[in-house]
Amino acid sequence: MGPRSSKISILQKTGEYTMNIKKLSKAILTAALVGVVAAALAGCGKSDNAAADNGKKKTVNVAFTNYYVPYDFVNDKGEPDGFEVAVMKEVAKKLPQYDWKFTPTSDDDLLIGVESGKYDIGTKGIWKTAAREKKYIFPKEYLGASVIGLVIRKDEASQVTNMESFAKYSGKLVPIAPQDARYSVIEQYNKEHPDNQIQLKSSEAFQIADAYTWVMEGRYDGYLEVELSYKNNVEKPDAPYHQFADQLTYLRYKAIPTYALFNKKDQQLADDYDKAIKELRDEGKIAELEQKYFGESLSQYMNQ
Repeated sequence: MGPRSSKISILQKTGEYTMNIKKLSKAILTAALVGVVAAALAGCGKSDNAAADNGKKKTVNVAFTNYYVPYDFVNDKGEPDGFEVAVMKEVAKKLPQYDWKFTPTSDDDLLIGVESGKYDIGTKGIWKTAAREKKYIFPKEYLGASVIGLVIRKDEASQVTNMESFAKYSGKLVPIAPQDARYSVIEQYNKEHPDNQIQLKSSEAFQIADAYTWVMEGRYDGYLEVELSYKNNVEKPDAPYHQFADQLTYLRYKAIPTYALFNKKDQQLADDYDKAIKELRDEGKIAELEQKYFGESLSQYMNQ
């Protein structure tokens, strides 16, 4: 090999060495960038617990409906009030590791907000349903109770005194939308009374005035309704359908447990809530608040 060939060989080796150095430097830089990105992503993943890790309290935002008296509302002083709000305030006292914020809002904003994480908890006299369990955490402990029953004509009150006698009388119930929690109430009744069932038909949406009118006309003999709604719609002197009070009456059936809704990411908060609620119930505080807001214990009707 001549001198020229030697020079070419040396240049080739030098070039290869330089290229290898560049490749190595690029690999090191890439690895470093990957490490930085991974660390950043890991930091993002810990953001939900950052407050706890830094010794700061997590702020719990409780949304409640601002008009559902006496469960959840804003009082004349502009303060959060109602049975469920009062219970949640007692829960807050039991859980000082959190900061608590109460936000009045609409039904739709509450449901969408808890699902999206805008709110941590929502209260609005909520019943548990299979559809809702897919979107929210339902704690083990119920919050309160909501009484449900039949709106019937006064002229049939002597023959219809409970759900069983209604089924025997005719069982003709105003249809209910399948997604309505009341639908499952009648489904459960029919499972428990296979030989004395109520006519359960699904329906499209209709105005509540139509349901009252259909019962008064005899098209149906009963309408399943929450007692509080009936009181607000018919019984009160200033109720929008008070003119129906002379022809209709209300028959209690049972109480349905109501729950606080939790965002799907707030399992630890829901667990802490369960412990607090159980303590409050054992201490008699919830019964005390039921008397204050309802004048009676609605929970006693849940096992009927």
